[in-house]
Formats: sequence, C-alpha cells, structure tokens
Amino acid sequence: MARVKLKYISLLLLFFAQFGIRSAIAQTQSAVKQQSPQQLCPAQVGTAIENITNRPQFSRLRWGISIQTLSSAQNLYSRDAQKFFIPASNAKLFTTAAALQRLGSQFQIRTSVYGSSDNLRIVGRGDPSFTNTQLQELVQQLSRRGIRQVNQLIAEDSYFQGAVVNPTWEWEDIQADYGAPVGNFILNQNAVELKLLPQQIGQPLRIQWTDPIEAVWWRVENETVTVPAQETSTTSVSRDLKGTVLQIKGNLSVDAEPQSVSLAVVEPTQHFLRRFRLALANAGITTQQLVITRSSQENVQELAAITSPPIAQLLIETNQNSNNLYAEALLRAIALSRVPEAIATSSDFTGHNGLEIVSNTLTTLGVDPNSYVLADGSGLSRHNLASPEALVQTLRVMASSTVYRDSLPVAGISGTLKSRFQNTPAQGIVQAKTGSMSGIVTLSGYLNATSYEPLIFSILVNQSNLPAAEIRQTIDEIVILLTRLRRC
Repeated sequence: MARVKLKYISLLLLFFAQFGIRSAIAQTQSAVKQQSPQQLCPAQVGTAIENITNRPQFSRLRWGISIQTLSSAQNLYSRDAQKFFIPASNAKLFTTAAALQRLGSQFQIRTSVYGSSDNLRIVGRGDPSFTNTQLQELVQQLSRRGIRQVNQLIAEDSYFQGAVVNPTWEWEDIQADYGAPVGNFILNQNAVELKLLPQQIGQPLRIQWTDPIEAVWWRVENETVTVPAQETSTTSVSRDLKGTVLQIKGNLSVDAEPQSVSLAVVEPTQHFLRRFRLALANAGITTQQLVITRSSQENVQELAAITSPPIAQLLIETNQNSNNLYAEALLRAIALSRVPEAIATSSDFTGHNGLEIVSNTLTTLGVDPNSYVLADGSGLSRHNLASPEALVQTLRVMASSTVYRDSLPVAGISGTLKSRFQNTPAQGIVQAKTGSMSGIVTLSGYLNATSYEPLIFSILVNQSNLPAAEIRQTIDEIVILLTRLRRC
C-alpha cells in the first residue's frame, strides 16, 4: 500500500509540474501577443537568416538548417539540410521517440530481490532513477520480512550483457559524471563526488569525499597546492587508463570556495553492491559474502522490489536536463522490447540491439533511415551523424504526442532552455532539444508561432572554433527571427 501511495504521489507531482509549465507557457504567450515586432514575410526568411549566418566570424564553420511548417510541411528555409552533421544531444530526440513508441508512456523498470531468508539475489534491470532513497526502501522491505542475516548477497548482472561504456565515447568523457557507465545496476546515476578544499598557503589541497566509503577504492596522486589569495585557480582531475588512480593537479587560492568534482564510477555493479551491503548493515542485517554473477537463474519468490517512474517521467529527465545516462538506459530498455523476456547479448552495440530497434521504429513512423547514423542513445558519441531533415522528420511524426513534446525544454522556462530566450518573443512558445560538444552546438524543436502556423526547425552547427555561448546566441537570434513571421 505504501508503494502505491508513493507512485500516486509521484504521478501527482508530475501532473502539477507539467501543469505549472503549461500555465507559465500560457501566460508568456499572452504577453507575447501584446508585442508587435516588425513582421517577416515567408519570402524574406532566407535573406534574413543568411544575413546572420554569413557574418565573417562564421565563415569557417558549418551550418545545417531546416525550417518547415508543421501542418503543411512547407519548406521555409533549408541549408545543407540533407547533409550529415554531428548532432550532439539532439540524438536524444531519436532515442526518446523510439522509447515512447516501443515501450509506451507507462512502462516501468523493475529492480527485484529474490531468494530465501539467508541468500539474496538482486536483479538489476538498468533503472536510471535508482538512488539511495530507493535503496533504503528496498532494505526496509527486506527488514519487514524479518531478514537479519544474509550468507550470500548475489548481484545477478545478466539482464543486459555487454559493455557498460560505449566504445565510441572519448576517454575524457567517460571519466566525468555525464559519461558514467550504464548497465544493469545504476545507483545515484553511477557518479561519485569529491571536493577540493584549500588549506594553508603552500600545502596541497584537501580532498573530501561526499561518500567516504568510495575513498578506499581509489589511489590518489595529489599534485596540488594552495596559493595566495586572489591568484588564479586552476585544477584538473583525471583517471589513469586502468581507472583506479586519480591524478589531481593544479591550485586553488587560499580564499577560494571548495571545488566540487563529479566522477563516473569504474565498476557500477561493485559500486551498487558495496552500497547495498552498507545499507543492509545500517538496518541491522549482516552480510557474509558478496557475489557477482553473469548467469541468470530461475526467479523464485520475490522478496522486495522497486519500480522506476513511468517512461513519461523518465523522458522529462532525459530531454529537459539532457541526461546521457537516462538516454542510454532507455536504449537498453528498447533492446529488450523485441522479445520482452530475452536477454540483450550485444557486446559491441551492433546486431539486434537497441540502436537497430530505434532505426526500425523511426522508419516505421516515416523517418528516412538513410538520413542519420546512430552510435549511441545519448549523443555523446562523435560517431553519431544526422541531417537537419532527419531531426525535422522525427519532430513531425512525434508532434501529436503530448508526452513527447512535454519532455522538451521550454524557452525561458524549463530545462536546458530555462536561461535562454528570457524576455524575448520566443519565451514560452519554443519547445526544443539543446545539444553541445566541443565545436558543436545544436537546437531542434517546435515553435508555436503566435501570428503564423506552428513551425518545426533544426539548426546544427559543426566545426566551430568559436565559444559555444556565441554560437548559442546566434542560434537564438535565428529562432527569435522566426517569431516575427506573418502571412504576407
């Protein structure tokens, strides 16, 4: 009954959150209607956009743009719209569309504990939302069953088999929290945090782990120093190739605030099991032995279980906050949608896996399979390729899905667009997915024009040596330009 109440409350929170966003959008649209910017006729769109994109500072980078009307698919502007670009996190538009179509908005991911009173087997199924809160609830369920001692605590790591890190991701990315490994067991998004604190001048920085239990699993090479007040602070934290040594370099001024660093865990299943054992101990349940197995067993009595929020909520975190781990977890869930009880055995992200099913699903919806190439579900890989036309097609076929559209950031109001477009005519009337990597800035979504029909757009910038902030500002300028469209 408690779990039912929690789920009910969770759904209510989702409803009110989305209701609040929609209310803010409505208020913004009302305010925008009172403005009267200079009108822009459809025939003038191309010239107006090229007055922006052809500025001298943009002469070396690549623009890919497609702007169309939603209902009639009228092409208002196109620039290299059928050519390939690296989409960065705009790739999440493909993954989340396929996840919603294949799994349905109410699909949930279940983490289960099976076994007898003295031997527990936990089966992880890749729930990206699983945190310490859910771990404590799992332990409480076991405690209420009277379990006080466990001979073997077994983590069954077989639901998905294969690499927990995409082989096309760059080394620099997989060290950070946004490149955390994704497998059957996910806890706190498979990231740990440490803080660097200045000490007396000349002394190395003090390292403070948010979770002290993690400190024993790393060997730290601390090559830092505390420098006088107001001196420039520069620090770097990196892992060695084996992943067990942290190399910390640089300095902080003596008056600097502590600097937080989020790291991806190296072995997610071991990380989960350590935390599970500690949580059991805190509840008075002792554990004799920890075991990890990659072979599945017939499920006996389920002693405890936690289910994730429904896909509708997971999509919000994925797209609004551009959460890579959530996107990759959804890709793995998609991989099992072909045969629900099958085991995904791909070890190299090829064959009958999530990426193939994403492509098949999008093709069925009407997206040209030759207009994109996917190497992951999040967009972190630079092996992903997509044309602006592919993104526009995806947005078009998903336009009628309220769940899909509500998962996107709203200009000036929510997610990764919360601080963009504020106090402009685009605020509240643009729902779009952001994307950013070194040399790459992207934005694709919907524009609910107040004096023209709704638009779909995709703007991809690649091979840029300019600051990302400058490119974002220019993309925003183009989008704001579109708000001036009138029938003339």
